[in-house]
Amino acid sequence: MWRGWRDVLTRLGFDSAGLDAKLLTGHALGLDTLALAMRENEPVDGEAAGRVAELLQRRMTGESVARIIGAREFYGLSFTLNAATLEPRPETELLVDMALGALPAGGRLLDLGTGTGCIPIAVLANQPDATAVAVDLSAEALEAAQANAERHGVAARIELLQGSWFAPLTSPEGRGEEGFHLIVSNPPYITSAVVETLAPEVKDFDPRLALDGGPDGLAPYRVIAAGASRWLVPGGWLLVEIGHDQGAAVSALFLEAGFDDVAVHRDLNGLDRVVGAHHL
Repeated sequence: MWRGWRDVLTRLGFDSAGLDAKLLTGHALGLDTLALAMRENEPVDGEAAGRVAELLQRRMTGESVARIIGAREFYGLSFTLNAATLEPRPETELLVDMALGALPAGGRLLDLGTGTGCIPIAVLANQPDATAVAVDLSAEALEAAQANAERHGVAARIELLQGSWFAPLTSPEGRGEEGFHLIVSNPPYITSAVVETLAPEVKDFDPRLALDGGPDGLAPYRVIAAGASRWLVPGGWLLVEIGHDQGAAVSALFLEAGFDDVAVHRDLNGLDRVVGAHHL
């Protein structure tokens, strides 16, 4: 069955037609890749065929396979998605790598705009003595983050707060025991005018709130730069994901805000991906 849908997707110009058809057919039938291969010549009843057709028709509208299935792998872990969350993407794994290097033993992490919770959950899963606070404006996104924290056994070490950036935090000074050793964020950074030109699976299905960084794409970084030092302990670090052409601009914002050791780090594709800054 999946081969026929592969041919349909191929004619429509989908580059990953074969893989998409396999994954969606297997998901609809409750079969993993091996089971699908072993049983692909078995007859499928009308109800099951209808489930497959429904998922493949969603793919034909441009909806991504991960969003149709409702989950995406990131840093070796599976994360539940919903309409209010971005799909975790491989390039963001650099941010997790750097967070694990920057967070001390028993450290406390703050993630701003957490979405699925993939960044702090991946960090906590790999650093069992760490704790985290994760903030998101969307209650629906936090539902996904809560489910993901429970799935990966870190729910007791992460606090989820709803609100805008630093607003939900309650510590008056953010120093000492109440401060954070590390602040991370993968904020919206696409300029408003560019959002409408993105591929359909992004423009039409990813939440606009998680994409649009304002007229110049830098609005969230201004908020983060202005507020982060209040919430970091002395010696703490700030790490943010950026667009490939934003390294200089975000670095300048952090330097202007008084951060030290500001540096741009590239991903495996050689593109600027993370800006790091030290709070002395």
